[in-house]
Amino acid sequence: MTLPASRPLYLLAFIACVLLLAAAYYMEYVMGLLPCPLCIVQRFAILLIGLLCLAAVLHNPQPRANRKRSLATRFYAAGVLLFAIFGGATASRQIWLQHQPADQLPSCLPSLDYMIDVLPVVEMLTLLFSGTADCAKVTWTFLGLSIAECTLLVFITMGLFGLVQLLRRQD
Repeated sequence: MTLPASRPLYLLAFIACVLLLAAAYYMEYVMGLLPCPLCIVQRFAILLIGLLCLAAVLHNPQPRANRKRSLATRFYAAGVLLFAIFGGATASRQIWLQHQPADQLPSCLPSLDYMIDVLPVVEMLTLLFSGTADCAKVTWTFLGLSIAECTLLVFITMGLFGLVQLLRRQD
């Protein structure tokens, strides 16, 4: 089976990231669903994946005469895979929180703006990734899946895309 060229695949991945971010902002500003800290981290991971895919489309690295794949091509693929793993781990943490009893969850955090202004970076990141009762609320579902479960599926797909791009022998 022959895979299509990398450039159109990266373009499709970039468009998917743009649509996902547009859906997230629609849910926030039109539907009134406020994102929790873990949701914001997941958005950031999708943004990073999208920017890497856009860079791959614009750069369109070509292999040198003596190589089948360029270093830049591997960089883009590894970056997509890395950020997908990071986003998937964050989504997994949120899904785990969503399945915990309410009395075992930590209390709500202050706003992200406040934490950025007041707390040291290490403490802010520790609190951010620990998740809270806010992160455990399931306020919207699609086909019986929470937003975190849907984004985990997206991160798995993006991770597989990055892995396939990384292991490709030719473009």
